[in-house]
Amino acid sequence: MLSAAVAPVLLIGGWTVAAGLQPGSFNPVADTISALAARNAADRWVMTLALGAVGACYVMTGLALRPAAWPGRLVLMTGGVATILVAANPEPAGGGSVPHLFWAAVGFVALAVWPAFGRSRGSLVPYGLRPAVRGVATAVMAGLLGWFGAELASGGGQVGLSERVLAGVQVLWPLAVVWSCSRSRSRASPPAGPAGTGRQG
Repeated sequence: MLSAAVAPVLLIGGWTVAAGLQPGSFNPVADTISALAARNAADRWVMTLALGAVGACYVMTGLALRPAAWPGRLVLMTGGVATILVAANPEPAGGGSVPHLFWAAVGFVALAVWPAFGRSRGSLVPYGLRPAVRGVATAVMAGLLGWFGAELASGGGQVGLSERVLAGVQVLWPLAVVWSCSRSRSRASPPAGPAGTGRQG
């Protein structure tokens, strides 16, 4: 729960603080999150540190999310490792870094599709791991990924907005799944009996 809850704070707080440190020309609707960690960005360490920490949170959440199947957890952790590598490979001043683009693509795709592989077994399946819910989550994130990709390909003016919406949904979904798992576990726990009960004779 801790790693899943900290990740959204780090990511959203990181891009908010980092954007405030940029010159007045920075436009969060049109400019990407990666621009905040680029080599020519002001105080680029803020977004770089945030991305690295968020990636580590994804890995820790994947390791601890035992109600989900291993394939889904591995895909989630892959997204976390890719996020760390995005931070480790910042964009140059002119843009166009192949390693940065590669790891960003791996990260976004992995974080969009991991719910599809995160099935749960047992008699009491947490809400966030039910087939219909996983399908809707995957479809929504895939649609947002398509929007972001279309903005990138067309050079649209909402590249930054589409990326932030996509990244925001992706970082909040693990928290929703973990919360549903904790609720399911609390419902499954038998109530404690009264102390000192005994047989009456």
